Amino acid sequence: MYIEIDFESSEALYMQLHDQIIYALMAREIEEGDQLPSVRSMAEQIGINMHTVNKAYAMLRDEGFLKLDQRRGAVIAVHEGTEENALELKADLKIMTAKALLYGISKKDIHDMIDEICSEWE
Repeated sequence: MYIEIDFESSEALYMQLHDQIIYALMAREIEEGDQLPSVRSMAEQIGINMHTVNKAYAMLRDEGFLKLDQRRGAVIAVHEGTEENALELKADLKIMTAKALLYGISKKDIHDMIDEICSEWE
């Protein structure tokens, strides 16, 4: 798994790391049971603070994509989403849809974008 952080981006570093791990899961670069580098090792590899990596890992754990184990470290643990996960995603989609509509993007174009994104992982 290759992680590239854009230090010039306005997006928080922990979110960039979080998102890239999610994308790696979807691209099957990493799978259930795979071990991620330790917080310290990941921080050194990509040149960011350990607390930043810890925040990304904690977020992935809270979302159900990562299990933090004393002996094995950070292990990919994908499971079926819960109703709570679905509600969180709906809220995220709601704000993204509102932004798109405010930018003048049509409902059809929003649907087309979602279809295009989903087809990347089929």
